[in-house]
Amino acid sequence: MKEPRVCVQIDGIHGNAYASEALLPSAGVFQIMCPEGTAGGRVDGRVLILNPVSGSQSHVDTVVELGTEHGFDVRKTEKRGDAKRFARDAAPDAGLIAAGGGDGTVNKVVNGIAAANELETTTVAVVPAGTGNNFATNIGIQGINHAFRVIEEGRRRWIDLGTANDQIFVNSCVGGITAEASSKTEPESKANLGVLAYVKSMLATMGSFDSLPLQVETASGPNGKRSQAWDGRAMFVLIGNCRRFTGARTAQANVEDGLLEVTIVEDAAAMNLLSDAALQRLLGRDSNYVVRRRAPSLVIESNRDAITYSLDGEILEAHSLRLETVPRTLQIAVGESYQSDPDTGIF
Repeated sequence: MKEPRVCVQIDGIHGNAYASEALLPSAGVFQIMCPEGTAGGRVDGRVLILNPVSGSQSHVDTVVELGTEHGFDVRKTEKRGDAKRFARDAAPDAGLIAAGGGDGTVNKVVNGIAAANELETTTVAVVPAGTGNNFATNIGIQGINHAFRVIEEGRRRWIDLGTANDQIFVNSCVGGITAEASSKTEPESKANLGVLAYVKSMLATMGSFDSLPLQVETASGPNGKRSQAWDGRAMFVLIGNCRRFTGARTAQANVEDGLLEVTIVEDAAAMNLLSDAALQRLLGRDSNYVVRRRAPSLVIESNRDAITYSLDGEILEAHSLRLETVPRTLQIAVGESYQSDPDTGIF
């Protein structure tokens, strides 16, 4: 029988050894917990890609200090494209890459690993340092210190990724929110309302809203029954991979089932949507303005102009958008509260 190997740390550098080998703390050699899914995997090299201007920007020193203590090579981004480039360059040699920032930073890091064709061999961790940190919350990460505990002790899960016209997104794809409204949305509003903060900002910025004439065609689900196509005028179309769009700020979707959560917000021009309560009712369970679908893929066609989509904060414009899931493609470190099936409460 092949002898099992364990994860070890030698003067801050992570590697592995045979379980029978003597470990000498006096020489700086320690056994550390090897989380589920990593035993025998690649553990050579830890890189933390840090966005120093995300969120309140007060996190930088803490993340650098903790990252260094946990054996990471910390690399700070300075200009657009750095996060993706750093991840692409690091992935061939790093077994673990952490994204320090918000959802946008996570998106860029994952896209960089994918560009290096190293998704199968690289584990991703999230150190939440953005404004809303929606994705981090959905995978059970409760703060910066907790993120590092999860890195050392937490479970690893293989989760789905989404693609929109072949561009990867991790958490969500939101259609209909303008780039201007996105840039003018206040951090406090994003923290309190999540995606609804952008809706509020856009309505306040534009004064009125011209709804989108759309056709949405979803592919057949696991039961083989093709979902009914939707055709009409919508305020927004919201596609969740790891997030479910409800009246709550955060709601985790099942990100291991190979399905996207599709939420179409129909034209609700008669409503006064500038109050937080009205916005939350708009996406509530009893809303008369929401159509929901679950599908492995879908196509959204605009019957007018190109639509602006936000993929985890990254802007894409398209007349026609094809979205698909790539099931269980990304290995990620998750916290204790993460549920593999939130509908049944299975952890």
